[in-house]
Amino acid sequence: MEGERRQIPIGEDGEMLVHEDDISGGNPTGLLNLAALDAAEDMAETMADVRRAKRVVDSLGRKISPRQVALAGIVLLMFLGVVMSGWYWVLPRDSVNVETHYMQRGGHLMMSEIHNTGSRAITDVVVQVHFASENGSEIHQTMRIEVESINAHSSIAGDDLEMLVVGYTVWDQYLITIELEWTEYTGEEKRQSWDHEVGEWATEIFKDKADREFWPLN
Repeated sequence: MEGERRQIPIGEDGEMLVHEDDISGGNPTGLLNLAALDAAEDMAETMADVRRAKRVVDSLGRKISPRQVALAGIVLLMFLGVVMSGWYWVLPRDSVNVETHYMQRGGHLMMSEIHNTGSRAITDVVVQVHFASENGSEIHQTMRIEVESINAHSSIAGDDLEMLVVGYTVWDQYLITIELEWTEYTGEEKRQSWDHEVGEWATEIFKDKADREFWPLN
């Protein structure tokens, strides 16, 4: 009967039993119709699965709003900020800088600042600034300051770290030598020095950084 699906008998071994009329005589297209019907049913099931998956994705999209995404980004930035501040303020770290400003004002003016940017205090701090000839063979004037201790994340500046050298022309080249001595939190004594040529420019700024030590690397 047209429109009626024909059942194919199955043998004991699970194989289909096909009548010879389905192959050569009475119903040459019977098997093809069955195959096409099976393919159509498989396609319908696949499309149903696709529609179900789409509904799930749409549901998730409605549940996650742009506001929630923005909030998650803010939380992540706050977490990174906490990690970085913990490294800067808490993690044992030794870091000392000397910043020196050179200016030609009625002579040669030098102003220095000591910055303890580490997370631990330093003691027995000594800073010397020498103003010398270009090759360093003759020291014209020296500024020296001694500080008992500098707390973590603190700076030292002021009149004691200023030196005005007069009596030498501003048209020549000179050498500024900065020497820093200090004792770290662990009791280890440190010393470093830096040389800077001046005179070519009326104003210069030098930022000298001592060797850093980070826990647990050092």
